[in-house]
Amino acid sequence: MKIVVIIGPTGVGKTKLSISLAHKLNAVIINADSMQVYKEMNIGTAKIKESEKEGVEHYLFDICSPREDYNIYRYQKEGRKLLEKFKEENRNVIVVGGSGLYIKSLLYDYKFTDEEINNKYDDLSNEEILEKIKKVEETDIHVNNRKRLVRELNKIENNSNIKSEIYKKVYDFKVIGLTIDRDKLYEVVDKRVDKMIEEGLVDEVRRLHRRDIRSKAIKTGIGYKEIYKYLDNEISLEEAIELVKRNTRHFIKRQYTFFNHQMDVTWLNVDFDNFDNTINEALKIIEK
Repeated sequence: MKIVVIIGPTGVGKTKLSISLAHKLNAVIINADSMQVYKEMNIGTAKIKESEKEGVEHYLFDICSPREDYNIYRYQKEGRKLLEKFKEENRNVIVVGGSGLYIKSLLYDYKFTDEEINNKYDDLSNEEILEKIKKVEETDIHVNNRKRLVRELNKIENNSNIKSEIYKKVYDFKVIGLTIDRDKLYEVVDKRVDKMIEEGLVDEVRRLHRRDIRSKAIKTGIGYKEIYKYLDNEISLEEAIELVKRNTRHFIKRQYTFFNHQMDVTWLNVDFDNFDNTINEALKIIEK
């Protein structure tokens, strides 16, 4: 089983490369974009279209409602379940996306922060958490003290102190990063946002806005939070579009910082004139 991770900012060809490599490696694709897990959020997340999948199996796309608050713990749990399944079947996997923490939680021995732990047990009541604790140890934690209950159950399940850091790889994998000249990248981003507007991004967001969906996905999703401000009559559409472009550029800077400090990445400069060159370079990295 081979696991290949394809990372990089928006617009550099991650989707195109993932499809090409999936065909050559007979691999499935697992999403690692924190926004592409949501249904109904397609244009603004640059989600792959059905017509672009070319028969390749895709997982962890469109798996929850935009009203839900999907979290990193759930992603780790569902992603690792898939990896174990494909490992048993000896199938190759391509993990593709730009959400560094999702990739980190999936492939490394990742421990959760307090904030992440709070999300980890969202589906459990205080009584259910307390019952789980009492099956392992005696405790005097009051049933109404959710914070202590959550910390104690997490400590039991991890058999460790609560912290967030990388210890070691849980799986063997290679990380390929796609990049281009920064000025060219920002130009690509601006054109991509304009294309999203042409494809109906405002209407996509308006459908969510009409249902008064104000979840974490909407509040943090670039392309959604800005247009919500327009629909709430706080700014003009032109200002919203410019904000989308600016926030995307800022996000890209943070992405590069994270990937360069947190992962062993082999970076490839994308050849848009002859993308086959990029595919062949990626294959060389995989086969090393």
